[in-house]
Amino acid sequence: MSAQCEVTAKQAAGAPMSVFERYLTLWVAICIVVGIALGQWLPGVFQAVARLEVAQVNLPVGLLIWVMIIPMLVKVDFGALGQVRQHLRGMGVTLFVNWLVKPFSMALLAWLFVRQLFAPWLPAEQLDSYVAGLILLAAAPCTAMVFVWSRLSGGDPLFTLSQVALNDTIMVFAFAPIVGFLLGLSAITVPWDTLLVSVGLYIVVPVILAQVWRRRLLARGPEAFDAAMQRIGPWSIAALLATLVLLFAFQGEQILRQPLVIALLAVPILIQVAFNAGLAYGLNRWVGESHAVACPSALIGASNFFELAVAAAISLFGFDSGAALATVVGVLIEVPVMLAVVAIVNRTKGWYEAR
Repeated sequence: MSAQCEVTAKQAAGAPMSVFERYLTLWVAICIVVGIALGQWLPGVFQAVARLEVAQVNLPVGLLIWVMIIPMLVKVDFGALGQVRQHLRGMGVTLFVNWLVKPFSMALLAWLFVRQLFAPWLPAEQLDSYVAGLILLAAAPCTAMVFVWSRLSGGDPLFTLSQVALNDTIMVFAFAPIVGFLLGLSAITVPWDTLLVSVGLYIVVPVILAQVWRRRLLARGPEAFDAAMQRIGPWSIAALLATLVLLFAFQGEQILRQPLVIALLAVPILIQVAFNAGLAYGLNRWVGESHAVACPSALIGASNFFELAVAAAISLFGFDSGAALATVVGVLIEVPVMLAVVAIVNRTKGWYEAR
């Protein structure tokens, strides 16, 4: 194992949840209130922010997204791809659930709930946009928070690291085609130029910048790397919360008119989390992987790279779109839902190992 890989594995195994991460749902709820209030009191300010665009990219949001994503990607060691062969069965389950089940199951759930069961209670002009947001949310596996979930469940840190590195590599090439295909199946117009620009801006460029930054930090030694991670860690959450304030300032009028929307959009997300986590957990047991591998495999199948989903939704459909709102619902319920999944896999360890 390389020295760089060892540094990241130790960090993945030992880093506790920060205050921001532990109470993320509370901060998001506060951002909802603050954003809606500011949008009602200062509409002109937020309209001016919305006009700061170049090639359909909002400059303030683009900057916030980079601050949000890059510190998370600094933690990822692509050298860990060499560890994939140590747990081929568990990695196969992870890839199957993340890329062949998760996006397609969410597209099905979005069609069932948004376009069928809940359609009478949702604004008709936003139905397609809600479906698109849910698809975007499911098309990108979790990158940073899965390290925290894995640690809390006693997951194998090297397996966690290698599956994140492999998923991020696949995401560079597969995110746009999968999103475009599922949007097309859902009869939603695919703005391919904007989609490809979003992939370049919010996946490719951040990955390159993060890896350059990572190498420079590691060149100073493991202690300097750990110290830097502690300093820049809060940047991601702070940028996410600032983005949510902007988003809810634009969404406020719609939410005030139909406050039930958030609860309705949460239903397919919750079902998808339970389904994919249970599927990955059960398949790992079936193929004979250890509990320490099954936990991170199930957790990455249940969680999402919601920062990327929010960024792509804003770029593709705008601040005031149903797609942007749907991705934010994923942020709102991420922490409590994933803590529940962690509790379940921990409590069922005896059942899992009774083979």
